[in-house]
Amino acid sequence: MFDKLKNIEDRFNEINEKLMEPDITNNQENYRNLMKEYKTLSPIVEKFKEYLEMKNQFDESIELLEAGGLDKDFKEMVQMQYDESKEKIEVLGEELKILLLPKDPNDDRNVIIEIRGGAGGEEAALFANSLYRMYSMYAQTKGWNIEVMNLNETELGGVKEISFSIEGDGAYSRLKYESGVHRVQRVPETESQGRVHTSTVTVAVLPEADEVELELNDKDLKIDVFRSSGAGGQHVNKTSSAIRITHLPTGMVVECQDERSQHKNKDKAMKVLRSRLFDMKQQAHDSEIASERRSQVGTGDRSERIRTYNYPEGRISDHRIGLTIYRLEGVLNGNLDEVIDALATADQAAKLSAQEGA
Repeated sequence: MFDKLKNIEDRFNEINEKLMEPDITNNQENYRNLMKEYKTLSPIVEKFKEYLEMKNQFDESIELLEAGGLDKDFKEMVQMQYDESKEKIEVLGEELKILLLPKDPNDDRNVIIEIRGGAGGEEAALFANSLYRMYSMYAQTKGWNIEVMNLNETELGGVKEISFSIEGDGAYSRLKYESGVHRVQRVPETESQGRVHTSTVTVAVLPEADEVELELNDKDLKIDVFRSSGAGGQHVNKTSSAIRITHLPTGMVVECQDERSQHKNKDKAMKVLRSRLFDMKQQAHDSEIASERRSQVGTGDRSERIRTYNYPEGRISDHRIGLTIYRLEGVLNGNLDEVIDALATADQAAKLSAQEGA
C-alpha cells in the first residue's frame, strides 16, 4: 500500500509542477484533465501526509520510552503521545485504504433522475411527487441546479412520470444509491376509510453522458412532434412543441414537452436519451463483472425494492443495508445525508472486503 501511496504522491507533485508551465495553461483540454487528476489525488496525498506525521510522532515516542531515564511527568506525556498516535495511525490507515479503492468513474458526473408511479394508481403518483420534492430539496441544500426535462402530471397533483437533471459537484456519487423501487405505506389522501395502503414508485438515476462520449446517428432516430398536454390529457399549447424521440435500434422512447420551444424540448430529450443509452451500456458492462457487481450497494437491478417509507410509524427502512430510522418527515424534506452516508459506508466496506478477499 505504501509503495502505491508514494507513487501517488510523486504523481501529485509532478502535476503540481506541470500546472505552472505556460504550455499547459495555454492548452485548455490538457489543463482541465490535469486539474481533474490533481483534484482526485489531493485528498489521498493530504491523508498520507497526515499519516506520516502521526507515524513520526509514534516512532519518536517509542525511542524516548525505550531510552529510559525520563522523569515521571515527562514519561506520562510521552506515553500519552504513544497511545494517541498509535490509535490515530490505525484510523488513518483504514481511511487511506478507502481512499485507494477504485473510484467510480461516474462519481463526478451530473445526473438525470427519472421517477415513475408504479403499483397503486393515484396514490403512487402522489408519492412520486413527494419523492421529486425530496430530491429537489436535497439538491438545494447542496447548492446543485435542478432542471425539469419532462413532466406528466395527474389531475390530483400527482406525477405519473417526471425526468429532471441535477447539476452539481459529485451529484452522481451521492444520488447513485437511489435507483430502485421505493415503497410507501400510508393512508392515501384519496382514501376515506383510514386503511393503510402500499404503493410503489420506481426511481432511475442515470449518469449524464456527453455528446462526445455517445454520438447518436440521425438515421437511428425517429422524431415526432405533437402538442403538449397537461393533467387529464388536455392540450396546453396551441403549437406543436412537444418532442418524442424513438431510438430505432433499441426501441427506447423519450418524450419532452416541458418547454414551449420545440428546439429546447429536442435538446432535453436528446440529453435524456443519450444518458439512458450510456447507462444501458454501463449496465451491460457491469453485468460482465459479476464479483464487482456483488460488492456494490444499490447499483444493481432497478426492479429491486430498496426502501420503505412507513407514514403511520414515521419510519424509513433501507432494505439493502438493514437501516431503519424514525425521521420520515425530515428525510422527505430533503435531509437525506444520514441515509446516503450509511449507504456509502456500507458500499465502501463491501468493496474493501471484496478487495481483501481477492
